[in-house]
Amino acid sequence: MACPYFLPTERTDDSAWVYPSRLPLGGGWNGRCTAPGHENEVPSTEQVRDCCNLGYATACAFRPLQREYDSIRFAIVRETEECVLVCYACEKDHLPASHGTLPYDKLTAQWQRHPDPRIQKMAECYLASYLLRKTTTVVQPAASS
Repeated sequence: MACPYFLPTERTDDSAWVYPSRLPLGGGWNGRCTAPGHENEVPSTEQVRDCCNLGYATACAFRPLQREYDSIRFAIVRETEECVLVCYACEKDHLPASHGTLPYDKLTAQWQRHPDPRIQKMAECYLASYLLRKTTTVVQPAASS
């Protein structure tokens, strides 16, 4: 569940997270804040690690008191040869507040865009992480008998 005010800009391989693939955007991301009064500010390393990538960031000094969402989740709903369907769910106070799907046409590399550029960018980052995991092959050692 990423912070709804986080605008990811680049993937980070920072080892701050034990299981980065379990993060809401499928990996760690650096970026900028879009919270009112903090637009385009670059959060500190600690904020990125503890707040931006995780959502529900009660410790974040940039978090506005009045907000539409506390976090945003993403998931791949379906994938075919032609399309990937990305689902998003916005939460407020741990309850669903908004949701929908964003189709990505693999043949034309085009999205059906979300009107909120932050949600759109996060969906793009989530899909990029998903596709990276799919192309990375992990070879497990054979079990010894």
